[in-house]
Amino acid sequence: MLDLITPHAILPNLKAGSKKQALQDLARKAAELTGQHERAIFDVLLERERLGTTGVGHGIAIPHGKLSNLDRVHGVFARLERPIDFDAIDEQPVDLIFLLLAPDHAGADHLKALARVSRLLRDQSMCEKLRGSDSADAIYALLTQHEASHAA
Repeated sequence: MLDLITPHAILPNLKAGSKKQALQDLARKAAELTGQHERAIFDVLLERERLGTTGVGHGIAIPHGKLSNLDRVHGVFARLERPIDFDAIDEQPVDLIFLLLAPDHAGADHLKALARVSRLLRDQSMCEKLRGSDSADAIYALLTQHEASHAA
């Protein structure tokens, strides 16, 4: 995770009332971090959602997309203040969102990053800890320590 996310890429108390608003807020944060246009990021995310929801169940969404001008895979994590409808596959509202943006040419790196995030967020105790944390530093520590301890 250290290569995907920084403490600045964490929104610990996102106030979003809808899926669209959450994606807009995530696109804004991703634009700050990547130097890409917020609208381009938002459009890529919306296009991906049209193909099928990225709400993977259990209160988790992993929106993702590819942009031509990125240098590497970037992540943004948000813990929502209140769960929102995200058209998730289990029809449960979402309160944990991990956004991934990859370069057009990323190929396997994009898929590997998606798999890593998916594995991490499938861990129920990890999700409970994330839901119980309201500071970016605490969330960052959880996201990065978990992978470090499993890689050892």
